[in-house]
Amino acid sequence: MKRLRVVRGWKDLPASDQGAAIAVGSFDGVHLGHQKVIALAAEAARALGAPLAVITFDPHPRAYFRPHEPAFELQKRDQQARALEALGVEVLYVLPLDPELAEMSDREFAERVLARGLGARHIAVGFDNTFGKNRSGTPEAMQAYGREFGFGVSVAPAVTGEEGAKFSSTRVREALREGRPQEAAEILGRPFAIEGEVQRGRQLGRKLGFPTANVSIAGYVVPRFGVYATRTRLQDGRRIAGVANIGVNPTIEGVTQPVLEVWLFDFDEDLYDQFIETDLIAFLRPEEKFPDLEIMTRQVMADAEAARKLLNA
Repeated sequence: MKRLRVVRGWKDLPASDQGAAIAVGSFDGVHLGHQKVIALAAEAARALGAPLAVITFDPHPRAYFRPHEPAFELQKRDQQARALEALGVEVLYVLPLDPELAEMSDREFAERVLARGLGARHIAVGFDNTFGKNRSGTPEAMQAYGREFGFGVSVAPAVTGEEGAKFSSTRVREALREGRPQEAAEILGRPFAIEGEVQRGRQLGRKLGFPTANVSIAGYVVPRFGVYATRTRLQDGRRIAGVANIGVNPTIEGVTQPVLEVWLFDFDEDLYDQFIETDLIAFLRPEEKFPDLEIMTRQVMADAEAARKLLNA
């Protein structure tokens, strides 16, 4: 498998960074619907003998146009890149979403960015893709621009679950906010995962018999506060089963920002300052405020037993 190359920008690119078959979208989550768009681009790349590429935007269009809304992202940039690389994507174009790009009409975007800037040989979009100022461009418009500017265009249909609802990043966020990580995983094609650097805390869990690795969830969509069965990937590739709390731990005073606190089973190594990635496998119960630490500890032990049984099953 070829390594993914990240190309930032669309202006004055060398010929070696042009001429790809490109999937266009935000691709937050790289869910099964996104994967269908990328598969169409991959099909064109094979037929043309061209590199397979993906366009995404930095920042995400929603963050650019609605900066005051709550955090919503499903992946950090490194997670997205790994997911794309696993699908065979060779080039990730990260386009800076700045005033120039934001003010382009759909025609300008197709001509200046796709045709001239990236030298696209083929473009794949989803059935509901929009582009250009005020989201004026449609898949049909992209097909017309392709004919005019000399690149092929394919349009991916909606990908739906058994109940007929289309797979989307919005549905993933809704499932996570409501404490349904299994539903989120069905749409993503893998569990939702939180990645971050292990922070130094008060080490209260260690004193109580359940040492936790604490990771900020800033920037991510905030899942329902509560306890989850988890699996965590360490920097060396090991995967460790565990149980985690997401929230502000109301039993302990002084916690104001939501955090992931994961207890890795049968594990006793120093993880401070290392990056870990934790999959949310199943929701066990809502976050609670306990009368005292002894009662909280008993509940954590019961949570751990429930998580072990679920993960072993």
